[in-house]
Amino acid sequence: MAKKKHSFAWSPIRRLMKQQGASIVARNAVDLLIDHLEKTATGLTEQARAFTMHANRKKITKNDLLLSIKYK
Repeated sequence: MAKKKHSFAWSPIRRLMKQQGASIVARNAVDLLIDHLEKTATGLTEQARAFTMHANRKKITKNDLLLSIKYK
């Protein structure tokens, strides 16, 4: 099976899961969490970009992302 290219590094996500008490973590569980994080980040960024464009700006700000999270 070919490795999928992710935006998030695999090891830090696995480490985060282990820090939360998961002593043994399957590779496909980490991959699933990474996929979910990527989809969530993509959706929030798209929404933040819409807020940015509405305000006639080019730069996405912290407030744009906060609004995206609020109206998710």
